[in-house]
Amino acid sequence: MEVSNMRDPSPTTDGTTEPQRWRWLILVVMIIAEIMDLLDASIVNVAGPALEESLGASSVGLQWVIGGYALTLGAGLVLGGRLGDRYGRRRMFLIGLTAFTAASLLCAVAPNIAALIVFRLLQGTAGAMLLPQGLGLLRENFSGPELTKVFAIFGPVLGLGGIIGPVLGGFLIEGDFFGLGWRSVFLVNLPIGLAALIIAAKFVPKKPGDRTVRVDMTGAALVVLSCALLVLPLNQGQENGWPLWTWLCMAASAIGFALFAVQQRRTAAAGREPLVTPALLRKPAFTVGLGGIALFFGGLIGTQLVLTLFLQIGQHFTAGDAGLGNLPLAIGTAIGGAVSGAFLADKIGRKVLQIGPLIQLAGAALLWFELDGLDSASFSIWDIAPGITVAGIGAGMVIAALFSFILAAVDDDEIGSASGVLSAVQAVGGSIGVAIFGSVFFAQAKTGDFTSGFHRALIVQACLLVAFLAITFLLPKQGRPEDEQHGIAAEDTADTRHVAV
Repeated sequence: MEVSNMRDPSPTTDGTTEPQRWRWLILVVMIIAEIMDLLDASIVNVAGPALEESLGASSVGLQWVIGGYALTLGAGLVLGGRLGDRYGRRRMFLIGLTAFTAASLLCAVAPNIAALIVFRLLQGTAGAMLLPQGLGLLRENFSGPELTKVFAIFGPVLGLGGIIGPVLGGFLIEGDFFGLGWRSVFLVNLPIGLAALIIAAKFVPKKPGDRTVRVDMTGAALVVLSCALLVLPLNQGQENGWPLWTWLCMAASAIGFALFAVQQRRTAAAGREPLVTPALLRKPAFTVGLGGIALFFGGLIGTQLVLTLFLQIGQHFTAGDAGLGNLPLAIGTAIGGAVSGAFLADKIGRKVLQIGPLIQLAGAALLWFELDGLDSASFSIWDIAPGITVAGIGAGMVIAALFSFILAAVDDDEIGSASGVLSAVQAVGGSIGVAIFGSVFFAQAKTGDFTSGFHRALIVQACLLVAFLAITFLLPKQGRPEDEQHGIAAEDTADTRHVAV
């Protein structure tokens, strides 16, 4: 459908163009919402010992608190986008932001670990309703060169949000402001969320949704069930000794995803709107790209969690010091992303996705030997910073370019659906990574051998990186340009009066 852009607002009674003056606040609100999600995906990483002391959280409980959020977020992202199409993006954005803020308050007042896990699952669900509306709202209210400028601002700011999560979390927990401890990690969302709600309600223009859009609830239910059947045994298996039900659940998960693919094709063949464009699943490069994203982000998120746990539990770092201990990884990732995004990906194409994991493997090898030579009595983050930084550089090179190469395999009219699926798989992959790497680390940590736990996690990461490296050879040789990844077609740049959504 076509919607008028706020570039041509109707003049007010005093001759001013109020919407024109204030529409950049829409970008501010979208960035705030995205940063809230990024913070909540990583800020809890440093809260493990505090949760154990306050609520008696076990290792499995901690894995659910961290990974449960990513699970429901990823499982609901595509559905959230469809709901925005049907009921209006502004409406779903406000509902999602309200629910996210409320769920943050519930997390902050959770009386026990079981309640906190439930509230984190709800928070992820709210995020799934909130986040997909952002890009659509930006495209509704900006067009042409301004839209390109908006996304140029959007990306780096979001990267900053991912970097400051553990640092901010450590600062809040260690500061113990008003005696709130770990609860302040969630309470920080309240003033941010309320401010964003007030601005969004006042300045995001009302545009009706398309009630002819049908929401595939059957497909959505299959995705949620299949994801849950996969993550549940991965979280609980190590603790329970991998009984038969864990293997049956994982087998049922594989069957569920296969049924989802069949159901999507049948839904499209019947003339109804599927949750995911079936043509995407028939593109080999896109399908293997989904596997690549799950492998890469599962390894990255899982290793970052193990690093934080090693510092806090193994080396007795405070929450604040453990948060700062993530800085070498964040700095390395920023360097690698800047190099890859600025020129390397355009210059060497797909090879950047192969150089990146090789550098990560080199960083992991260096970190292995650094861990071997540790003296716990005099340990500092500088003892392992070189290996972490090198691994971060390799990760940043991949992060900056991965989506563009996978999206190059899809048609222009499939970008919206493809982007939603990629984001969902990224989130679910992170949840799986938390479950696997958490189980691997805690299996050794229970014996007090934290270094061996980190070593085993590095072995798992190396296996995932080798598998990812093999997959990169099946991706397109050149990536899709940044502006086209957000659905900015050439005609959008030429016509500054309207934007197709």
